[in-house]
Amino acid sequence: MKFAQRTAILITVAATWLALVATAATASPPSVQGTAQAAKGCITVTATIPVGSAPDEAAANPKTNTIYVTNSVDNTVSVIDGRTNTVTATIRVGSEPQGAAANPRTNTAYVVNESGNTVSVIDGRTNTVTATIPVGNDPDGAAANRKTNTVYVANSGGNTVSVISGRTNTVTATIHVGIAPTGVAANPKNNTAYVTNTQNNTVSVISGRTSTVTATIHVGRVPFGVAANPKTNTAYVTNGDDNTVSVLAPCRK
Repeated sequence: MKFAQRTAILITVAATWLALVATAATASPPSVQGTAQAAKGCITVTATIPVGSAPDEAAANPKTNTIYVTNSVDNTVSVIDGRTNTVTATIRVGSEPQGAAANPRTNTAYVVNESGNTVSVIDGRTNTVTATIPVGNDPDGAAANRKTNTVYVANSGGNTVSVISGRTNTVTATIHVGIAPTGVAANPKNNTAYVTNTQNNTVSVISGRTSTVTATIHVGRVPFGVAANPKTNTAYVTNGDDNTVSVLAPCRK
C-alpha cells in the first residue's frame, strides 16, 4: 500500500478516534478502584530512540534481543540493540521499505521495499544485505514462519502473496488473495498464514503445506493489521474503519 493510501486510511481512523475521545471526555471519570487496578499493570516509556526518516514498521528477534525498524523515506533499516536501546547499525535497503519480519531460528530479517517490489534479506550476525528478492507489485506486510523457514509477503498492488523460501531466498509460490492485501501473520504451530485484504474486508487463510487459500473470512471494515497466537491457534484482525478487532479461531466440532 502506497504511503499516501496508508496515510489517508490512518487519517480516517484518527478522525473517528478523536470523535470517540471527545465523547468519552464528557463521561463520568473512572472509579478509584479502576485506577488502582490500572496502576498495578503500569507500563512506562523507558527510552526514546532516534532512527531514520518516517519509520514505518518494526520486527523483533527475541533470541538476539534485536529490533529492526524500516525507515521509509531514508531507504534504510535501523538495527536496535534491545539491551542498550541504541542503534547499532543502519543498513541501506531498497526503495520505500515498509514491512519487516524476523526469523529467530536463522537470525535473519526480511524487509519489504514497496516501491522497488523487492525484499531485502539481512544477516543478523553481520548486519548486511545478503540477497534482494523480486516479489509482486507494491509489497507491504511480511511474516516469517520460523519453523518452516518460510516468509510471506503481501503484494497490495497485485492482490497476491509471495511465498519465499528462507533456505534458497527465492519465491516458491505466488498466491492470489483478496483486494489490496496488507497485513500478514504466520502461525508456526499449524503452518498457517493470515492475510488482511483491506479493500474487500476479508482475511485469506493460507495453508503453508500447500501454499493455497483454504478459507476467506469476512471481517470488519478496512482490515489492516493481523497477529497470530500459536498457543491458541487464534488470529486477531484490526478493522480500521469500524474500530473493532475480529477474533478468528478454529470452529468447534
